[in-house]
Amino acid sequence: MTTATTAASTPPVQSSRLSWTAYAVAAGTTVLLLALSGRYGPHRDELYFVAAGHHLQWGYPDQPPLTPLIARLADAVAPGSLLALRLVPALAIGAVVLLVAGLARQLGGGPGAQLLAALATGGGAGVLAVGHLLSTSTIDLLVWTAVIRLTVTALQRNDSRWWLAVGAVLGVGLENKHLVAFLAAGLVIGIAATPVLRHHLRSPWAWAGAVLALALWAPNLWWQQVHGWPQLELGADIRAEYGSLGGALMLVGFQAILLGPVAFVLVVGGLRGALLRPQWVAVRPVGIAYVVLLPVFVLLGGKHYYLLGLLPPLAAVGAVIDAGRRRVREVRRFAVLLGLTALVPLPALLPVLPPHALDASFYPALNEDGMETIGWPRVVATVRGVVAALPDEQRANAVVLTSNYGEAGALQWYGAPAPVFSGHNGYGDWGPPVSTGPVVYVGPRAPSADALTGCRRAATLDTGVDNEEDGNGVWVCDGPAGSWAQAWPRLRHLDA
Repeated sequence: MTTATTAASTPPVQSSRLSWTAYAVAAGTTVLLLALSGRYGPHRDELYFVAAGHHLQWGYPDQPPLTPLIARLADAVAPGSLLALRLVPALAIGAVVLLVAGLARQLGGGPGAQLLAALATGGGAGVLAVGHLLSTSTIDLLVWTAVIRLTVTALQRNDSRWWLAVGAVLGVGLENKHLVAFLAAGLVIGIAATPVLRHHLRSPWAWAGAVLALALWAPNLWWQQVHGWPQLELGADIRAEYGSLGGALMLVGFQAILLGPVAFVLVVGGLRGALLRPQWVAVRPVGIAYVVLLPVFVLLGGKHYYLLGLLPPLAAVGAVIDAGRRRVREVRRFAVLLGLTALVPLPALLPVLPPHALDASFYPALNEDGMETIGWPRVVATVRGVVAALPDEQRANAVVLTSNYGEAGALQWYGAPAPVFSGHNGYGDWGPPVSTGPVVYVGPRAPSADALTGCRRAATLDTGVDNEEDGNGVWVCDGPAGSWAQAWPRLRHLDA
């Protein structure tokens, strides 16, 4: 081992234990998320995950199986409970806060640095937004944070055995969301670009970790291959939507918003420190990964939150730098500023306002997810009314067909008046119906005549707020055009 390698892998002086303030921020964030978990209602994606969890398989057209499995377990423990559904996300975010504060400690940061890192993470707008809901992005954030923390440990201690743990976490993460493969690639590029760390890429432990990750990912890859790689088609749809100049500007601009403008100061400082400070060469691959992946996602048309998982670790590096040059009193003031600025976008992230107040505010323009958790009971009540108005002999054989998985999931969550189907994403694999009765169709526009025949509008949805479902129609149709086998391909669609 060279002298440069030895110096690069020598850990900084660490605090004896994680600061109590870091535990307090993690606990406070988790408690806040749990306390607000039952307000409004489920998000359309959560409704879909619960439905997918009742059709467990190694993959779906739009995601791997881990999040649907978590949703299935939550629904089995407490059916219809938002608290149960959102328990894992709240705990995951608490774990993210502790991992990031622990990274600050690992880099030599004292209690002040750990507090800043914890607040930047726990109060981050993007972190709170994904932490409120059960989504693939929530688990993905935890996976990215854990992979980065384990990678830094392997590099800092120059102990290649840690790569096996990195591979295990990476493999589990790939069964949740494929996005983490980009993180792995970015970190490998970062290590390859750092001469004193490059020997890790030749380690048998690193290769064993890669094999383990691929082995854990293999069942989902097999499912995708058997089904014609539908996730690639979905990726093309995302690129079409976000690959414009506006999408690129949103992705870049949101880098300063995802944790908040004040916390972004720490991110920028951490990025510079990771790239330039010789004593922190172990975190240099994290900075290089960010520099590499930002233009990659711009070119690929990535969504604005795709790089969220890299921001808290970089903020931890920045927190160590910032706290190291400030007096204790100044660190405390900066911590207060972080906490206060986190309150500004809170109504856009969490259900703290009454629904009508949220609807009348500008907050939905910042984050529309809150609006998509309001009004589902009214949607279901309208559909129930249409089905109830059918003649008895028709009602007995009727089916409900929806244009998207949110509508279908809501009908199943709140209790459908008839069997529910949809052609959207995974729901398309669970159809078609076999009924010969009428079809109650829910969607923004009337179904095409080559899919359903004899359609007449029976009702209009009123969710009480201006969201995606408000104003959609409910039609009663005679049945499919031809047989269901003929009509179903025309009703199926794969989109984000």
